[in-house]
Amino acid sequence: QVQLLESGGGLVQAGGSLRLSCTASRSIIGASVRGWYRQAPGKQRELVASITTEGATNYADSVKGRFTISRDSAANTVYLQMNSLKPEDTAVYYCKTSTLHNIYWGRGTQVTVSS
Repeated sequence: QVQLLESGGGLVQAGGSLRLSCTASRSIIGASVRGWYRQAPGKQRELVASITTEGATNYADSVKGRFTISRDSAANTVYLQMNSLKPEDTAVYYCKTSTLHNIYWGRGTQVTVSS
């Protein structure tokens, strides 16, 4: 079993930046996709960004050009650098790791952007 621990959330003013981190409790063996999702109150959870083992990335249209996902496989960590934050980015951000046979979720970290 793999546990995912997110950190880096908080309160920031519009236009500010935050960097989220998600560290796995052990190495992820084999191919995997690591991603960040978010869920705002009253809304469905949505994909924010993902990155494959090979480094291919995918972003939601709403965050393209503002957010950057990266991974440090040696540290079992995936990052989400969030710049030019907007109030509509306010949500709980969840880390997800998908392997061939398993899906793991973190417990989430709150991001609040004030106007």
